[in-house]
Amino acid sequence: MDQERFRALLPRADLAGIHRLPAANAGALRQAAESLNFACFEIDLREAGLEAALKTLGERLGFPQWYGANLDALRDCLADFSWNEAPGYVLLLSRAGAPRGQDESFARLNGVFASVIREWRRRGVPFWVFHDSRADGLAPPPILA
Repeated sequence: MDQERFRALLPRADLAGIHRLPAANAGALRQAAESLNFACFEIDLREAGLEAALKTLGERLGFPQWYGANLDALRDCLADFSWNEAPGYVLLLSRAGAPRGQDESFARLNGVFASVIREWRRRGVPFWVFHDSRADGLAPPPILA
């Protein structure tokens, strides 16, 4: 997918979701997000386990000091972003997926992301999450006609 297709897709809060994105498309996605003045975060979640992922997310997303590095705090911080207001949000997560669903952490994180995406969608703000992994159940980004 090229930068222009991402520029057309990203503003669509109604289509925002959790998708698989091959690493080769990360540059085009990042450029499109930046051209739209979206907050775009690239986060490497290679460390195993939910606890490490929550800590890394808090650090890389610049969460407030009160962030408790748990799923509830993650949801609260992702649903607020008052310290980093933008017309839209993109999380590009690398190495976050578990092979064949062996790690429940991946599903739990995506559950939080899905909840946050729905909340932002109600406000008309696009919030996208992209994984570079080949995790089961993740579709590629939608293509606009």
